[in-house]
Amino acid sequence: MDPETEYLLPGGDRVWVLTTAEASKHLSNLLNLFRSGATEPLIFGDAGQPEGVVIPFEVWRALEAAATDEEGFDSSYSVLRHRLANPQPSIPIEEVADELGLDLSEPVDDSDLPKPQ
Repeated sequence: MDPETEYLLPGGDRVWVLTTAEASKHLSNLLNLFRSGATEPLIFGDAGQPEGVVIPFEVWRALEAAATDEEGFDSSYSVLRHRLANPQPSIPIEEVADELGLDLSEPVDDSDLPKPQ
């Protein structure tokens, strides 16, 4: 088996997956790269399937903060709860989106929603 396998992601992008044994050989070199400012992840797994990723600690911290942004959720929920409790005339959806920090031009993944009959 090759120590590195190209893997096709669902969106069409490709990544290289190292075997776990090969990835372990590169950890100290990867740490040196991270210290120099590189942020390219090390993707590894067995049988050519990505199963783990090694990333710089600061990148992980940023991802963790973004994934657990409870304050942003609480703020949006509070606005919606207030509006439902105090009905007012309709306002344009663009104003609501701006207030909630949403980008209406961003595509929405609705693949998990039922299709109209």
